[in-house]
Amino acid sequence: MCIAILAYDHMNLLDLSGPLQALCTANRSSGRALYDTVVVSASGGLITTSAGLPVMTQPLSALDGVAVDTVIAAGGCAGDEFYAPPQLAAWVARRAPDVRRVCSVCTGAFVLAAAGQLDGRVAATHWAWTGKLQQLHPRVQVDAERIFVRDGNVWTSAGVSAGIDLALALIEEDYGHRVAITAARQMVVYMKRSGGQSQFSAPLAAQEKSGGRFAELHAWMAAHLHEELTVERLAAQAGMAPRTFARSYGAQMGVTPGKMVETMRLEAARRALEETSLPLKSIAARNGYVDEQNLRRAFQRHLGISPGQYRSRFSPHGA
Repeated sequence: MCIAILAYDHMNLLDLSGPLQALCTANRSSGRALYDTVVVSASGGLITTSAGLPVMTQPLSALDGVAVDTVIAAGGCAGDEFYAPPQLAAWVARRAPDVRRVCSVCTGAFVLAAAGQLDGRVAATHWAWTGKLQQLHPRVQVDAERIFVRDGNVWTSAGVSAGIDLALALIEEDYGHRVAITAARQMVVYMKRSGGQSQFSAPLAAQEKSGGRFAELHAWMAAHLHEELTVERLAAQAGMAPRTFARSYGAQMGVTPGKMVETMRLEAARRALEETSLPLKSIAARNGYVDEQNLRRAFQRHLGISPGQYRSRFSPHGA
């Protein structure tokens, strides 16, 4: 089964090596050549990853006449804009009808979108690039939460390490749970991670949108999360009338004041779970959840896991 991974200069090393290692581990742990992997670039030869490590590739032409089963487009770029390599996008558009699966990791979704493979489909990409993908390709239904998405024969994943999750899911589909879980154990990774990518992103990244306008208010909010933070109180702190404040804040930040309070409380609770051994009751009270049950509901609603599960995964303090 031939798996072609598309490479180009400035791609993320792990976007390539993660899926590649998962597929090769499945080969080794099963004792069979389940996958024939090939890393290709537009012209072949050495490409330089964003980590500075050169990777040897074969040219796209090496796949002429080859029955490719699955294509995986890796992600990564040099700056704040992603430009889908035109030769790769054209190749994907030409070969997609003849392959069983078309996949992407991280911003590799932009390559698939440029090739017309995501129109009318649900797709994932790195959380920091979801807005840009939606803006450039409005016909794509961007899912900012899931680790990976399967829509028909098109599979897309969130950022970087999510490529491993995607590869394990491909292995499970091809050869069953036992082969996939064995590969996951060999790699010392979760077979299936609970929750969405928001548990690994920076939930407060939206504050960057304020351009400093509400920076002082955000700092004050962070110090008073245990208190009742109504729109009226936030407006008074900002020195604005409530209606004017709510309208201005929403226009500037893209979220309501209440949603930002909710986001900040969740972030603070996550840090407390990661960095302290405080009981859930204390964490809930310190961050405005009033009681433990409200804290549990917030974690399930936003992250899909319980506070205890989160602590067991991300804290040395255990569950």
